[in-house]
Amino acid sequence: MAPPRQSWWGRLSRGARVAVVAAGVMVLCCCGGVAIGAVTDPPASTDKKDAAPASSAPVNGGEAAAPAPAVADLATPSATASPTEAAPSESPSPSPQVRIRTVTATQKIAYSTRTVKDSTLAEGTTKVRTRGVAGVRTLTYQVTLTDGVETGRKLVRSVVTKAPVTQVVAVGTKQTRQCDPNYSGACVPIASDVDCSGGSGNGPAYVDGPVYVVGRDIYDLDRDGDGVGCD
Repeated sequence: MAPPRQSWWGRLSRGARVAVVAAGVMVLCCCGGVAIGAVTDPPASTDKKDAAPASSAPVNGGEAAAPAPAVADLATPSATASPTEAAPSESPSPSPQVRIRTVTATQKIAYSTRTVKDSTLAEGTTKVRTRGVAGVRTLTYQVTLTDGVETGRKLVRSVVTKAPVTQVVAVGTKQTRQCDPNYSGACVPIASDVDCSGGSGNGPAYVDGPVYVVGRDIYDLDRDGDGVGCD
């Protein structure tokens, strides 16, 4: 039976092994890596093929994976949180300005008319004895103004500050006598019959003479035919 085959590591002396490990440590330190290991003898060889030394084999034909960066390097510095600006709130609409004012106004008062009979005036004629004058009423209002605009009005007082004057109109009642144009001198009224005053006639109308007949003697006042009646 042939003796077992030794690997190249097995054929090295202990001092050579230490030198190789030290050289590997220096290479790793120069490349920025950290090597932690213990110099130990490799396991005893077996009949099976020597196991290949562990190495960082490239993945899918690529280069060996670089050591993962420290957690502190991966941490992304958090952005400084700025205080959230509060949205400007809408200012409340201003309340309406309400004011109360007192306002006065005047109003005319129409005068009335009164009629009276006047026997000194001819019947059917009129005459103003007292001229009418309009009166004045003073009104006081309570006015409500909202933002300068009138929105309400209330009457709080009504006083007659000037009384009206009543107009007085006189109406004539005097009856005027109409004289018959057939006579002159005294006025012979126009009636159904006229007699001389103090005579025996029964009227209904009478005349004081003398009267002169200038036309027809329709009332038969000239009894003796001399042209003068009621003499």
